[in-house]
Amino acid sequence: MTNRSVLPRSTPEAQGVSSTAILDFIEDVEQNIHEMHSFMLLRHGAVIAEGWWHPYAPDVPHMLYSLSKSFTSTAVGFAVAEGLLSVDNQVVAFFPHSLPEKGSRNLANMRVRHLLSMSTGHTEDTTAYLLKSRDGNWVKAFFSRPVRRKPGTFFLYNTGATYMLSAIIQKCTKQTLLEYLQTRLFDPLDIHGATWETCPRGINTGGFGLSVKTEDIAKFGQLYLQKGAWHGKQLLPQAWIDEATSKQIDNGSNPNSDWEQGYGYQFWRCRHNCYRGDGAFGQYCIVMPDQDAVLAITAGLPDMQAVLDLVWKHLLPAMQPNALPADNNAYEKLTHKTKTLHYSPPQGLDSPLAGKISGKRVILDHNLFRMKSIRFDFSGDTGVLTFTIAKKSIQLKLGNRRWEMGDFIFAQFDDALDHAAATRVAASGTWIAENIFQATLRLYETPYVQTFTFSFEDGQVQVGFKQNVSFGPTEFPPLTGHLYPWRLSDGN
Repeated sequence: MTNRSVLPRSTPEAQGVSSTAILDFIEDVEQNIHEMHSFMLLRHGAVIAEGWWHPYAPDVPHMLYSLSKSFTSTAVGFAVAEGLLSVDNQVVAFFPHSLPEKGSRNLANMRVRHLLSMSTGHTEDTTAYLLKSRDGNWVKAFFSRPVRRKPGTFFLYNTGATYMLSAIIQKCTKQTLLEYLQTRLFDPLDIHGATWETCPRGINTGGFGLSVKTEDIAKFGQLYLQKGAWHGKQLLPQAWIDEATSKQIDNGSNPNSDWEQGYGYQFWRCRHNCYRGDGAFGQYCIVMPDQDAVLAITAGLPDMQAVLDLVWKHLLPAMQPNALPADNNAYEKLTHKTKTLHYSPPQGLDSPLAGKISGKRVILDHNLFRMKSIRFDFSGDTGVLTFTIAKKSIQLKLGNRRWEMGDFIFAQFDDALDHAAATRVAASGTWIAENIFQATLRLYETPYVQTFTFSFEDGQVQVGFKQNVSFGPTEFPPLTGHLYPWRLSDGN
């Protein structure tokens, strides 16, 4: 390998894996899962298959959601190795000025290891209370929640606990989590351009908010597979890797669920003696020690178990102990498939309404999204929608039967819009009926695909909105409004 920043590549057969099995996995995903955005499969340290469904791409970071937690755990591992803290430290000892007036014994007994293993003793996730704290003091909001169970005895997935790990790292190191990991993890692994969201007080969110590229996820998994060693240097102690990825607490007993095989330090145990970091809607770093393999996935999936089932069905049994005979025909089919993965823009049809509504606005009735109006402009193979929300105008360019690459402010049109940053989008607009126009948005740095549907009838308009995945509803009641000027024969 001449370029140490890039993982080595190999044919699957040279690493003991059938190209046909990988192709079967991809085709099963496309037929039954949908919204896979990328994957990278490593065996014996080499990439044997990789693919991105266009417009998702190798050089574009992807929102990781809770896969961020495993990176936060890694930062704690570095800090423990450097003697900056211990997993047996009391959590309250780091923030004596943020404690409630009447703290409980359970709160006092909460240790760093309990944050790591999601066994803080809380009986509800604290995250919503952190996000709603008026003064932006998430540490204080965390401590204000009752700790009803003895720490270490009760598993509850609690993203607020991971935020506290980030806050502890910043308190101990005087650096943000991202800054602390930069020289210890990201630089050695040649991971560049990582970004991490922060709380109102400048602390990285820890449990979510990290964005990196697919190959970066794969490198991270390979580091763990190699027990913390990278290019001959021990970055993390092997003892920490073993501790972090072992079962620290029970989280269920269903033998068929990959969410009930035990939990480590911000890592999930899986079936088949595997473990993983994962994030909402299908962001995965799956480590398979017995097979000496790593699988990185980004996606926008509503059912996260389904894709794991396909990994165990197709990929795991395909991994043989020795190299297989070369199979050029199967390898060429796999290579062609991975190089041509894509999501096609909607094709639709032509409508005479396009020219009649171009230059007009839809004036919307009062709605919870604070959306005032939407203007339509069509010219050639490009359309432009201009949303007026509160006092802000947001422009969205649409390709006609093609993806138009641009930026869009992603905030689901709520109060968060005032603070939202633009994200890259591939957008296409088409008429799906003579009086129905649909805009499809692939926010390709995120798991989200959004669809706006505009139905026109005698100057009246209904605006529908739905999204492939969400922490809440994926579809909302339609907004109503009217065209202005309302007669379709009118000019501007």
